[in-house]
Amino acid sequence: MKKGIISIFTLVFFIQFISCDKNNIDLETANTFDNIQTEILNTSCAISGCHLSETDGTFLQHGLILSKEKAYQNLINISPKNITASQENLKRVSPFDAQNSLLYQKLLFETTHKSSKNFGSIMPLGKDMLYMGQIEYIRRWIEAGAPQTGSVADASLLLDKTPVIAKFEPLTPPEPGQGFQMKLEPFEIYPFFEREIFIRKPLNNNQTVFVNKFQIKMHPGSHHFILYGFRNNINLPKNEELRDLRNKDLSLNLTTFQQMGNHVFYFGGSESNFTFNFPEGTAVELPANMEFDMNSHYFNKGAKSYNGEVNVNLYTIPKEKVKNPLKIIDMGNTGFTLPPKQKTVATRDFKFDKNVKIVTLFSHTHKLGEKFEILIKGGNRDGEIIYTSTNWEHPEKIDYAIPISLKAGEGLTSRITYNNYTDQTIRFGFTSEDEMGIIFGYYFEE
Repeated sequence: MKKGIISIFTLVFFIQFISCDKNNIDLETANTFDNIQTEILNTSCAISGCHLSETDGTFLQHGLILSKEKAYQNLINISPKNITASQENLKRVSPFDAQNSLLYQKLLFETTHKSSKNFGSIMPLGKDMLYMGQIEYIRRWIEAGAPQTGSVADASLLLDKTPVIAKFEPLTPPEPGQGFQMKLEPFEIYPFFEREIFIRKPLNNNQTVFVNKFQIKMHPGSHHFILYGFRNNINLPKNEELRDLRNKDLSLNLTTFQQMGNHVFYFGGSESNFTFNFPEGTAVELPANMEFDMNSHYFNKGAKSYNGEVNVNLYTIPKEKVKNPLKIIDMGNTGFTLPPKQKTVATRDFKFDKNVKIVTLFSHTHKLGEKFEILIKGGNRDGEIIYTSTNWEHPEKIDYAIPISLKAGEGLTSRITYNNYTDQTIRFGFTSEDEMGIIFGYYFEE
């Protein structure tokens, strides 16, 4: 991190200015953690809907309250609910070790952790990112042992308004004959705007290929990126034409909205930089001349625009190495109604018409999805819960070392607990103000 260059005059003026206002803390004399609380946590984190109280709609996902009376004890040496961070033995704040403190990692625009693992969306979610000086101030506090009292970091860092500038580092494409790379070139995410775009592109495969691994990299701030196929080839959108779901006045683009009904999920995810490997001997078959609708969804609730950009690599293996070609699970419940100000559990059963073995499951809801469970329907294991996720933004992806065997006529049940804390009745829909409940995954037929 670079330290901003601030003149002595500017610093003296700033100190004099805030000293004249009794509502402000003197940054030079206050405890470092008090400065973090008042200058950063109170303004960017401990706000309604985020980390203010247990009544926030997102609380069950992160379990973290950062209000003044609770922040310190909720941070120091506490294990996070983020599964990836927990598996890497990170704490919310690990004194003397910023690299292994999730608080610090979640403020960085690019993944820099020594494990190269991604820990979810950049914070503050949906707001302007912190300045470099603020992030460095927090880093120095952690490296000094993260004390609750005492001044251990240079307060002038809080005057450093250098923005976090992140140059997108593209993925290295697969070697010739080992896969394909597809790109979404940079596109603007307007201030105070939720931008979701689609663009139809060919994979440029002149023969059938088998994908056993995919890799996605995108700027943080994205809700998801998905490669969709098409259910039928009638009235397809134009190739290479960028289509928005929302117009700049926030109204829906009805043509794009209607085209979404022709989508079939193939590959995707919600983390900004991740790799997904299919089980050995399995792969997703893609026919010759495959085309995808590339779908990227970003939120920008800040006052500054920034660019979205996506690279995706699809890695292939020879047909003779594929013992079990994979098919897509795309099972959605579209018939639920969520009354305002209450919790609702919505269930739906789905059946297979052949004997199958499921190798991967994951889920998709929007922000009201509190818990997503998948149960076996029918047979000796009827009612057994085989999947649970409580994080709508980064749902669990479970690979089953022993595939789940289901006979023809058996299937899966989605059981989703929604917490509709809004004043509106919510139903299924494609926008972020609607809700969804979809089982995604991969299986092969016996």
